[in-house]
Order: sequence, then structure tokens, then C-alpha cells
Amino acid sequence: MVKKAENIIVGVSIGDLNGIGPEVVLKTFEDNRMLELCTPVIFANVKIMSFLKKNLHLDSSLHGIDNLDQVVLGKINVLNVWKEGVNLEFGKNDEVVGKYAVRSFQSATKALKEKNIDILVTAPINKYNIQSEDFKFPGHTDYLDKELSGNALMLMVHDKLRIGLLTDHIPVNEISNHLTEELLERKVDIILKSLQEDFGVVRPKVAVLGLNPHSGDNGVIGTEEENIIKPAVKKMFDSGKMIFGPYASDSFFGSLQHEKYDAILAMYHDQGLIPFKTLSFGNGVNFTAGLNRIRTSPDHGTAYEIAGKNIAKYDSFKEAVYLALDIYRNRNEYQELTKRPLKAKQN
Repeated sequence: MVKKAENIIVGVSIGDLNGIGPEVVLKTFEDNRMLELCTPVIFANVKIMSFLKKNLHLDSSLHGIDNLDQVVLGKINVLNVWKEGVNLEFGKNDEVVGKYAVRSFQSATKALKEKNIDILVTAPINKYNIQSEDFKFPGHTDYLDKELSGNALMLMVHDKLRIGLLTDHIPVNEISNHLTEELLERKVDIILKSLQEDFGVVRPKVAVLGLNPHSGDNGVIGTEEENIIKPAVKKMFDSGKMIFGPYASDSFFGSLQHEKYDAILAMYHDQGLIPFKTLSFGNGVNFTAGLNRIRTSPDHGTAYEIAGKNIAKYDSFKEAVYLALDIYRNRNEYQELTKRPLKAKQN
């Protein structure tokens, strides 16, 4: 069944209530044109969201519900994940508020798994105050990797710029210990599959960055390129995959080489995120590729320093919604096209 646009249910985990997450969420869906593209379900509490809406001087109408069977299409639905009040102090790092961010996210993830929502867009969390005995994950991606099918890969997206991470939230001094040919091949395969199914790229080209300065200078500055990365890239290229590299990351983006590829695989978090945010900050999207369900998020954090001041820009969150909707349609189209492939004529 092909869904009408407004029938696509977008689940939203509210993130840290003391940060700018609720503000960018409410401002995104205040535009009635968004409700022609999808139906949002915010996993939070309608009283809190109404208080925040009033604080932001917004006119949008919120529809409180107690279960997902009560969702009204074309409305801003707020699912009451909890009923009690929460004391908010904008800009404060609060463990209690962190627990509510986790409750929202876990409830939304459960709905995503059970197909009660079609896609999930997550507002920013504070990775420190969400930690507890029941939630020991560095962030959204790691939890989703455990709960959903597939292998998660953080893919940062802005227009044609797509940067995937071989490793994400691990200390810099541990990166080389994680680097293996098997991991490289697995992450590249995730990117290739996502480019074809999620972005409609028929014959994708992927660039791989080196780990060391100048990609090791032929072993003078580190041996990971010679011993691991180059052999893995050659093996994949020889198998027919359009994989190239490793490239020195210091000159790769400045010389605009990234424009020649459909995606880039960076070896670690800052190697990929620094150029990405430099080129796209405020409009980029974090997409969790490689899983059987769709999740996106904005490219920024809780921004405590401006929380509650009604000055947060919501472009990145809106782009996260747009991208999730595009990927949802692309996946459905890909599945339809490959469900009954044309058979070759028999002579």
C-alpha cells in the first residue's frame, strides 16, 4: 500500500527538555505545510509541551493522546509517555531531565520497531545525563544498533555530501585498535547499500580517508594504510565496487575532491565531523544507515547556552524530517522495483 503524504507517521523523541530540542521540534511543526507532508507524534507529555509552546509564543495546536491508536492525521500529536510534571531549568545539566529524555527515546524506538510509526527523528540529548544502570549507551546510534536489525553506521548528510564514520564515539587513542579490513569492508558495504536503497544512487562511488597524516606517507607516518586500508580498498575495488583511496584528509575537502564521490568514509568521529560541520553547519543531518528502520537527527547538540531564549534555529531539525521522509519513499520505491525484477527473455 502506498501511503498518502500526511499518513506517514513521524515519531519524535523529545531529547533533553532543558535544551533546545523542544524548541526546534515545535517550531518545525508550527508551519502547517509540514502537516501536509506527514503526521508528527511527539513522545513526551502534552502539559509540558503546551507549557513550552506558550513560553515560545507559538500558536500551533497540540493534540494529546494516551496511545498510538488515537493519532489524528494532520495534527501535532503528543503521546503522553509520562503523566507527572517535570521541573525544567533551561540550560541546566539535570540527571532527572536526562531520564525523561531516555523514556521518550525508548518509547519512540519501541513504536518504531513495532511499526506504529514509520520513521523516527530524535531531538538532541546530553550523553552525560542519560547514563544509568538501565541505559549505558554513548548515544542514540548505539542503542538503535542493539534494538533494531542490521548494523548501524553514522552517516552525516547535507545535499550531495555524505560522510560515514568507521568508528564513532570511541577515544582517539583506541581508533587504531579497532581498525581491521573486515570492519572497513563491512562499513563500506553498509554505505553502498544505503546509497542505492536510501538515496537512489545506481552506481555509487565511495572515497576512503586515511588514518594518519598524509595517509601515512607510504609507512613513514604510521603503517595502518599500508597494512590494512590499502589492501581492503584494493580487494573491494577488484571485486567490482567503486571504492577509492585512502586519501589524505587534510587536503581532501579543501581541494573539493569530495564532490567527485557519492559518499566518504572517515576513520574516526572528528575526521569526518569537522569538515562536515564546516561545510554544512546548521543544515546537516545525522542519519543512522544500515538498519531496517529509519532514524535521523539534527547535526547539533542541546545548546544549553541558548535554551529557553527563543533564538534557536530549527533548520537542521526540519532537514532531518525532510531527509527521513525522502529515505522512506526511496526505500519503498526500491523495494517495489526489486520485488519483481524483469526476467531476461529466453532465446
